[in-house]
Amino acid sequence: MTLGQKLVCLISVLAIACFSTWKVQDWRYDGRLARQAAQFQSDLGLISAVAAKQVRDDTDKRLALEQLLAGQDQQHSRELSDVQRNQARLRDQLATADVRLSVLLDATDSASGCDVPTASGAGGLVHAARRAQLDPAHAQRIIGITDDGDQGLIALRACQAYVREIAR
Repeated sequence: MTLGQKLVCLISVLAIACFSTWKVQDWRYDGRLARQAAQFQSDLGLISAVAAKQVRDDTDKRLALEQLLAGQDQQHSRELSDVQRNQARLRDQLATADVRLSVLLDATDSASGCDVPTASGAGGLVHAARRAQLDPAHAQRIIGITDDGDQGLIALRACQAYVREIAR
């Protein structure tokens, strides 16, 4: 065999060895990449499932909170309308003189300058402490003030309940 033939043979063997090594490495890396891709897909699927469950849970919590707040809002509206109805009825009764507001008098207070007698008359039906009737206009203003106060208290309770539920 001549030197040229030996050289061609050597180059051929080296080329086959390089190609074989390259092909074996390709198969090994291909398998490793396939396993990594499968693991990545598995991890990605698991992460997606956990995220979807968390979104569903958060949505369920939000819906439950919205329903609870809607119920509280209905209760608040009922309380407010009941108070307004009662106040309107009381104002009507004051206007028609069906009901009169009065205040207790302190019979022992000498500085009040009140000349209302402390003892009830012989023809009187009231056997309790003496009372003085308020002017209907003043009574209407007092009822308006208590109405505003009642509405404020109801609104405050509704706000406190809302904050309690949101903070939970």
